Amino acid sequence: MASFFNTVFGPLNKDACIYFLFISGLFYFVFILIIIASIIYLMRNPKEFKLSNLTVGNISLLLNCFILYFVNRLLYTMCVKSLI
Repeated sequence: MASFFNTVFGPLNKDACIYFLFISGLFYFVFILIIIASIIYLMRNPKEFKLSNLTVGNISLLLNCFILYFVNRLLYTMCVKSLI
């Protein structure tokens, strides 16, 4: 029974840190994609540049994606450094 718990709930090896690297890269890509989409939208609709709901939503989404990118990058660094 102890070996079952050790297998299922025990520590993972260093290869499991790649999960955080992948998620970090994904959120960085989404962050850049949102910036590009926002610039294109504002170039096509210059009257919407005031702080409308869309602009506030885009800023909120950008901040959220950046925080998720940073947190996963930080977790990846912690994971790699702790398993040296």
